[in-house]
Amino acid sequence: MKNKYILFGISCLAAALSACSDDLTFSPDYEPVLKAKNETATVNAATTYQTIDGFASSDAWTMDYVGKYWSDNNKEGIAKLLFSQEVKNNQPEGIGLSMWRVNLGGGTAEQGEASNIASKVNRAECFLNADGTYTWGKCSGQQYFMQKAKEYGCNQFVLFSNTPPVYYTKNGKGYSDNGWYANLKNTNDDGVDGYGLFADYMATVARHFVDEGYNIPFISPLNEPQYDWGPGSDGKAAQEGCGWMSWEIANLAREMDKKLTDKNLEGTNILIAESGSWKSVYGFDGQGQKSQVILQFFEDKAGEYYIGNLKHMQPNVVCGHSYWVDRTWNQLQETRTELRKAAEKNNLKVYQTEWSMLHNAGETMYEDYDSFDDATYMDLALSMAKVLHHDLATANVSSWSYWTTASVEVYSQKSRFYMIRLIPGDGDYGDIALDGTYSASKNLWVLGNYSLFVRPGYKRVDLNIPNTLYKSNTYQNFIRFIAGHRPLLPLISMEYIRSDNQLLPSSLLFQKLYIDELISQSYLLFLPVQYPCEWFLLPCWCILLPVYPVREKCRPNRKTYVNH
Repeated sequence: MKNKYILFGISCLAAALSACSDDLTFSPDYEPVLKAKNETATVNAATTYQTIDGFASSDAWTMDYVGKYWSDNNKEGIAKLLFSQEVKNNQPEGIGLSMWRVNLGGGTAEQGEASNIASKVNRAECFLNADGTYTWGKCSGQQYFMQKAKEYGCNQFVLFSNTPPVYYTKNGKGYSDNGWYANLKNTNDDGVDGYGLFADYMATVARHFVDEGYNIPFISPLNEPQYDWGPGSDGKAAQEGCGWMSWEIANLAREMDKKLTDKNLEGTNILIAESGSWKSVYGFDGQGQKSQVILQFFEDKAGEYYIGNLKHMQPNVVCGHSYWVDRTWNQLQETRTELRKAAEKNNLKVYQTEWSMLHNAGETMYEDYDSFDDATYMDLALSMAKVLHHDLATANVSSWSYWTTASVEVYSQKSRFYMIRLIPGDGDYGDIALDGTYSASKNLWVLGNYSLFVRPGYKRVDLNIPNTLYKSNTYQNFIRFIAGHRPLLPLISMEYIRSDNQLLPSSLLFQKLYIDELISQSYLLFLPVQYPCEWFLLPCWCILLPVYPVREKCRPNRKTYVNH
């Protein structure tokens, strides 16, 4: 891009509704008659923010079962939804994920009921055997989706671990009963250091998959070290998990650095520290030594926990989860602003590596609805859009990941914990090892509005929107028209440039959403601006171009313009 500035003439066009012959035509409360008005926005391509490394989701927990037991047609259909970048007849086949997170299980699946993990779905196989050998045919369902991801063009695989292999844990289980401390033997029977054994296991798995043709840019060796992961009141653990103290994290990172070097894994680095909340990453979150990740591991170079100089932590990346700080607009903005400041101070990239919609009794509810029972599926999708937007536009994250890609819908959870809904052959509460049916949720397309169009290497650029546009009657009236009709709500995307400084060719992003039997075909442009429209139901800073409701059998007759 030779010119520093790019001027956009943005036309807010009158919304024209397509005539449909059936009895489900859309009738607005008032006529959306808007006068066309051109305004100029300035993109400063010389001012860039984060470079995007990728958008991801994880294969925990159900993907192994789907890959093992579901029909070829179902498996292929799910893989296409996740990884395809094709757009056919103006319809995206999938969301084009550019990263895939692969769970390195601890061996609780082999233990079965003896694992004391309540649900078999949350037990995971381990490539390592008790005698120290490896069986690479394990985790075959997970490996199916790794292969499909690679076939569709997803070429970044992040290995993550929730627990050391059960052969290396103090209690022989995949969950901890050691409080906040690591459930890791100090040594094995031969006197070999436990940190070294665990690190060697992860490096060996990475070496295997690299030799199989997979790109493994990162290993995340631990998950949410702030929690103790012990059994619940029923005596059962919910999943594999393990707490870690800061000195234990530092010891493990140093051993991993050695093992990755020993196995010539030059392109594989370490992700630290998968914190359960952004507050633990940049500050103090009531978890004692387990907080202040940036300060302890990256900023305090004279401190005993400093690991920012390790070979396999270059470039330095800090990662965390967007849980618990996603309830209100103020919370979304304030926590991520503090995170960005701390990361910039220490020249750190930030990855958001896990989010779904959690909530504990007694905590502040999402401000857009009184309860999850009251929330619609679109409400939940828009809450996700809020989080994703602020992680990208306020925290400047370079990668964003969802948690459980596919799951069943039980206990009135709606779509809080999946992007793809799975229904086993014998019903929602049935056996996941049986073939069944699946469907894409609105959550999937929330992520897809980013992952499909914003590819690795793209950069977010600076934009100036004049007050005259933001305050114009044309803009405000159109926003009010859209906000008054929930079936018209679009999802969002951003304006990026590629690494070669060429403007993203198309700013018009197409997405098809099924909402209450209506299909909303949305062309929209999202540009990060300084003017929040918080009162609007779409939770972003935005310029919206016309959206037209149509029936499936109708063909809209319309054009949307963004003149460069």
